[in-house]
Amino acid sequence: MKKLFVACFMIIVMTMTISIHTHAEKLFNAPQADSKEVQLQDMLMLFLLPHIDQAVAKYYAQFLIEKPIVYPYEVDITKIKRSRFRGYEFLITLEVSPVVGPHIGVGKDLITFQIDPTLPKNIKSISYEHIKTYDLPPNWEHIIRKTLN
Repeated sequence: MKKLFVACFMIIVMTMTISIHTHAEKLFNAPQADSKEVQLQDMLMLFLLPHIDQAVAKYYAQFLIEKPIVYPYEVDITKIKRSRFRGYEFLITLEVSPVVGPHIGVGKDLITFQIDPTLPKNIKSISYEHIKTYDLPPNWEHIIRKTLN
């Protein structure tokens, strides 16, 4: 009986220490190394960030007393459409995740910008779609002006 117990215990310990390989990393979209594409995307986010902040501030002003912040790494490009081959007019759709305070998510939004050299500042906000609202923790509920839809 003791030998059976020790054998079962050893099998359990061995199975707990063996690493299990999964395919979860392949599903995660974040780049694991620097590349020209990642660098260009990061530079694009730096140029678009003031416009993103302005659109987010305008939307959330009706719901929150405090202005949410969007960090460049919290922006995903979901769609890019070019007017024609080698044309310089683009429609770019971004999924943003604004936060308040110590990175407390307030929601998820889709923003579409038109990037065009003929525009006064080259960038124009075309549409803003609120996708998801996150509940704030009790110690941050004081910044709610009215409930998000």
